[in-house]
Amino acid sequence: MKVVVIGIGLIGGSFARDIKRLWPDSTIGGIDSNEKHLKEALQLGIVDKKSDYTDLTTADMVIVAIPVDYLVTELPEILDACGDETVVLDAGSTKRQICEVLAEHPKRRNFLACHPIAGTEFSGPSAAFEGLYEGKTNIICEVEKTAFKLQEKALELFQKLKMRIRYMNPVAHDKHIAYVSHLSHISSFMLGKTVIEKEKNERDIFDMAGSGFESTVRLAKSSPDMWTPIFEQNKENVVETLEEYIANLEKFKQLLLNDNYAEVYSEMNNTNRIKQILKGIPLTKSQS
Repeated sequence: MKVVVIGIGLIGGSFARDIKRLWPDSTIGGIDSNEKHLKEALQLGIVDKKSDYTDLTTADMVIVAIPVDYLVTELPEILDACGDETVVLDAGSTKRQICEVLAEHPKRRNFLACHPIAGTEFSGPSAAFEGLYEGKTNIICEVEKTAFKLQEKALELFQKLKMRIRYMNPVAHDKHIAYVSHLSHISSFMLGKTVIEKEKNERDIFDMAGSGFESTVRLAKSSPDMWTPIFEQNKENVVETLEEYIANLEKFKQLLLNDNYAEVYSEMNNTNRIKQILKGIPLTKSQS
């Protein structure tokens, strides 16, 4: 199998590592605007060679893992260059704008709009590893617009990676992902900011930081280059989730000011059910 990976960081590089494991005879070309990343990916054996868009004509699969603002401008050119039998799939965290931009493209049938919900707070080729996608959910949007035989090619990869597949329209995707991903990152960034500003005057604060703090601010180490355009493209949904989140924070603050600790307990206890939700355990009528 001939594969070209565009954007050889954590996401694209992890796809490349797994493809090499699953298809040892595959040839993987790499394209990255960061020459340092490309050189590192070659040295680490993540990709076999440096590629360019002329290689897309004969590729079986093109995986595009670049920031979403670049996806909007680059995907039309990538589709222009790809061959009739090439499936192009992306890994963007927003889908509505990307799908709208490609709606009338003459090679829309070659594109599969994907969002593998996987990752870590690290970036770059050295962050890539085998098994990143195992057990993770991959959301596919507008699958009916992709040629069936090209769908099959991508789905074979996802199946061998042991991913769970969900189908969703782009508008619903962007709304839901604002709650479960985008808001989490904003919360982490802003908690980190709050503590850093406090730390300017109290140097001992990080000596007191435990595992709970570390896990909560883990996402604050994520790349601003990737996340700023995500927030821009999904601004409407992100603002809506922020308004709801801020309202809950204000309510919690008021409970403390009112010494209403019975309600504080109730708020936390009711939220404990998220443990069941995340494990896929059905809630009882009294919990829902």
